[in-house]
Amino acid sequence: MSEFAITEYGRVAIGPDDVTRAQAKALLAAGRAHPLANAAGSNILYERNGHLHASQMVGVIATRDCSLEILPKVDPEAPDEEAVTVRSRLVDMLDVALDLKLGAGETAKIARNATSLLEILIRIFADQLLTHVRRGLPRTYLRCEDDLPALRGSLDVRRQFTVHAVRPDRLACRYDVLSHDTPLLQLMKACVVRLVRHARRASTRRLLDELRILLADVSDVQPAQAARTITLDRTTRGWRSLLALARQLLGRDWQDTRSAREAPEGISLLFPMNDLFEAYVAALARRALSPFGIEVKSQGGGAFCLADWTDGDNERPGNLFATKPDIMLRSSGRTVAIIDTKWKAIARNVSDRKRGVAQADIYQMMAYAQLYRADRLMLLYPHHAGLGDAGLLGEHRIAVPNGAKLDFGTVDVRVSRSDCAASLARLLLPMTIAQAA
Repeated sequence: MSEFAITEYGRVAIGPDDVTRAQAKALLAAGRAHPLANAAGSNILYERNGHLHASQMVGVIATRDCSLEILPKVDPEAPDEEAVTVRSRLVDMLDVALDLKLGAGETAKIARNATSLLEILIRIFADQLLTHVRRGLPRTYLRCEDDLPALRGSLDVRRQFTVHAVRPDRLACRYDVLSHDTPLLQLMKACVVRLVRHARRASTRRLLDELRILLADVSDVQPAQAARTITLDRTTRGWRSLLALARQLLGRDWQDTRSAREAPEGISLLFPMNDLFEAYVAALARRALSPFGIEVKSQGGGAFCLADWTDGDNERPGNLFATKPDIMLRSSGRTVAIIDTKWKAIARNVSDRKRGVAQADIYQMMAYAQLYRADRLMLLYPHHAGLGDAGLLGEHRIAVPNGAKLDFGTVDVRVSRSDCAASLARLLLPMTIAQAA
């Protein structure tokens, strides 16, 4: 199987010595079939001038005979890092953003021993599931109906006096049975069966085979059927992070595609870097600021930009063009600051006062200041080596009397999560203290 790796916005040549024409068609078909793809699939993969080009998605697109791994890269001008380092960093961001509850050391160990992001996530899932299964399969009472020679549970009166009206030797029974054939384990088994076909390392396949044996008594159902009926209680609360990973592998970001003969079994496991960066920052900011009584709310707000016109009624609630700020910092029930995250490299040149910030982003922050009465705003970017130290880059205010303060800042995702959380505390806490006072 041919394996290729590029960075976001990178490219790979189409030709006999690189990605063949048949492989390129299959990869493009898998990209177009992904739920997050636009009509042409160009926001994931597109072909131009004899090359396959990646957009701002990271992850893996695979077909039967080849796979293309897309890794994140903050600064296009910086030299490429080792793939092992980038994969480890990406898995760590997924761990924090998706709350997978992996240890940092365990993440790095798995990343060093795997050759692709797909293999890393398969191994993480297999290891976690095997740990849970060895502790004991969760059981619950399931409602059963059966025709028995002796009464068990309660009698189904309607069925008894219709279907068995002339069969006194058969009793229509309704009863509960304690079983581990639950929707949760059905989903886990469906995920194991799916992953067996895509694991490359022999050690990972052995783990998945062992899991299939341990789950042999669990029914085979469609993943969507099991997912709709899953509920977690106090006995299965520890499965929450594993369930999130399974849904990630089987849900929006994992799809078998059979859209073309050249790609009979394409799969796509993709993550938009803008969304991943936002979720990573929000999760670490929540850890860093909660001890100070600061609530971190992501994708909240919901204020509308426009309301129906009514003379003299300036307080009429809006109903058009809802807003969802990336991150809102709240204290004592009041929004004290709004942060908008942007996964792109801010300009190195300090003489450029705009620092490459898009004008549309400034307009967006001005709208937030008006709608949420926020006096502190920040556009937050990933840090890169050309900027010096991470932190505050520029302090500005909106150019109206008593305008809100709008800062540009960066956070370094290349450092450990604890160091990243500490840098976010140093950057964001002053914004909240000033407003709370």
